[in-house]
Amino acid sequence: MADASRNEFGDFLRSRREKLNPKAVGLPNRQRRRTPGLRREEVAELAGISVDWYIRLEQGRTVSPSVTTIDALASALRLSKVEHAHLRTLAQNGDRRAFFCESVPEVVRRMVESLNQPAYVTGRRWDILAWNAAAAELFTDFGRLSEADRNILTYVLTDPDARHLFGATWVDEAKRMVAQFRITYDLWADDPAFLDLLESLQQASPEFVTWWEAHDIRSVASGQKLLNHPKKGLLCFEYATFQSNDDPALKLAIYTPCDLSHIISGKP
Repeated sequence: MADASRNEFGDFLRSRREKLNPKAVGLPNRQRRRTPGLRREEVAELAGISVDWYIRLEQGRTVSPSVTTIDALASALRLSKVEHAHLRTLAQNGDRRAFFCESVPEVVRRMVESLNQPAYVTGRRWDILAWNAAAAELFTDFGRLSEADRNILTYVLTDPDARHLFGATWVDEAKRMVAQFRITYDLWADDPAFLDLLESLQQASPEFVTWWEAHDIRSVASGQKLLNHPKKGLLCFEYATFQSNDDPALKLAIYTPCDLSHIISGKP
């Protein structure tokens, strides 16, 4: 593992260990626990590895865990499928080239601009690279933002208009996005472009700092969003994202209006 991956691998182990209730793994919840969650030696025992080796893993020291060890740690820490897959990816992630901002092929750009539904294209760092008029009307004219701020995370977490647009759902939406971005960030944690974005978000959003420290992760999935548009009122959209064959780093997000009555009534 590269240095950054080792550190993120260890941080992820520690965060899961500290969140795990001893009772969940059949251990007595002793009253004199100085730290939350399990102790390192308890995780090591549950995973069937030495305490010293586990400590080396959690401290990000130079080790290369086998697939068997990773699977044993995932079982010991009661990781979800998404968390288990993330741990494997971190262990396998080696040195990579420096990040560069992607470019959107003109064919893809024209296709996005021709859509009637709100749509935009993002890159690995979640920079907003292309969008159409419908997206500008629903969210904001991303063209008015500086290039440094033309990023979905930056927009949702720091723009007052975005907070108003998401209204009562803003906290859940922002936390979901932070947890999804964490998966990508952990693989690029030593890259200056990602470090700059992280520092910018930490300075601009106190909520982001709290959620980031939790080290939660979530997979990207389609779903629904309830938006409080300043001119059109309450709107419901179904959304999904798609990878580009031209460059898998490019993600196309499309929003389709849905029946608001289902959300209000609670019916599927």
